[in-house]
Amino acid sequence: MNWGGIKLSTANKSTFNIDLNADIGESFGVYKLGMDEEITKYISSANIACGFHAGDPDVMNKVVDISIKNGIGIGAHPSFPDLKGFGRRNMDLDLNEIKNLITYQVGALSAFARINNSRLQHIKLHGSLYNLAASDYAIAKTVVQTIKEIDPELIFVAMSQSEMYKAGKEFNLRVAGEAFADRAYNKDGSLVSRKISGAVIEDPDLIQERVIKMIKTGKVETITGEEIKVQPDTICLHGDNPEAIAIVKKLVSALESAEINIIKLDEIV
Repeated sequence: MNWGGIKLSTANKSTFNIDLNADIGESFGVYKLGMDEEITKYISSANIACGFHAGDPDVMNKVVDISIKNGIGIGAHPSFPDLKGFGRRNMDLDLNEIKNLITYQVGALSAFARINNSRLQHIKLHGSLYNLAASDYAIAKTVVQTIKEIDPELIFVAMSQSEMYKAGKEFNLRVAGEAFADRAYNKDGSLVSRKISGAVIEDPDLIQERVIKMIKTGKVETITGEEIKVQPDTICLHGDNPEAIAIVKKLVSALESAEINIIKLDEIV
């Protein structure tokens, strides 16, 4: 298999396999955000915005097509209805409202996958909805039950060691533990707020070192120096600027050198 210009064997060279995911489809109308065509050459799963925090019907259809052409897994990336805040602001919604907004967004992307002769592989929440589900079991349980009603074969991408990971396992969903390549962690396993200096890691060498350590040891160093456990089936990457694409290229090369196989999520979970 040729992945981003780097030859990767479909056969396991080691006991370590990983999926690489990224959030794409975040352009909207005349506004272009992200580098979808470039990042999809290096990832194995795509989280596609469903119109509530970013994206629109034309963009959704386009990035589904791009994902299929690059042979990567298609995932819905639902969020709170917060276009202005990019889905990063908390909203006080009841559990039934959360169920309905997830159903609405997943249903829309599923239709675009279907008309392109494909299907959804996974669901990953976005922004504030992701963070709330990671820490609030009631919300996590609602999300998991909603996914089971939509399609029990869908993979739920959830922060490892979180309430949503726990809920997914308890309700027998296919759950993929997620870790973050370029985000700093708090000692409770949550992500450091983007408002705090050091929350986003930009050093390519440090990113490679952290990712390989997470995959091979199941541990990551927090922003305050402690080591905590992670359980990564998939690593989240960000590719919304040219520098990030260069980082991703180097990471893919480093994973190959470390004999870590990049494969689609549905081959792992």
